[in-house]
Amino acid sequence: QVQLVESGGGLVQPGGSLRLSCAASGFSLSYYYVGWFRQAPGKEREGVSCISRGEGSTYYADSVKGRFTISRDNAKETVTLQMNSLKPDDTAVYYCAASPLTTVQDMCVKRTTPLGFWGQGTQVTVSS
Repeated sequence: QVQLVESGGGLVQPGGSLRLSCAASGFSLSYYYVGWFRQAPGKEREGVSCISRGEGSTYYADSVKGRFTISRDNAKETVTLQMNSLKPDDTAVYYCAASPLTTVQDMCVKRTTPLGFWGQGTQVTVSS
């Protein structure tokens, strides 16, 4: 079965850190651009960070630059989002997506994911 599974969400205090992982099953993630997206209640889904297949290119939304880091381990078929200095505004459901035919810019800004897959999401709550 082809699927993406996110893990690592949870409740954290402001200033804390979380590490999200996106794992693929049924296909080889190494051939795909991968992105992290988030959606807060009442808001549109937004691209947070995206990474190219060979890790040569990355994209970060302005709101997370300097705080979040995306990386991938193609041998383990996983993509990780390290989130530091978390703020209450980071509270959202975080989704990972994979697409073989896009760019990091198109994926994160335009949410273009042709022939792609989406995970079910993981909740991140930043609150004291």
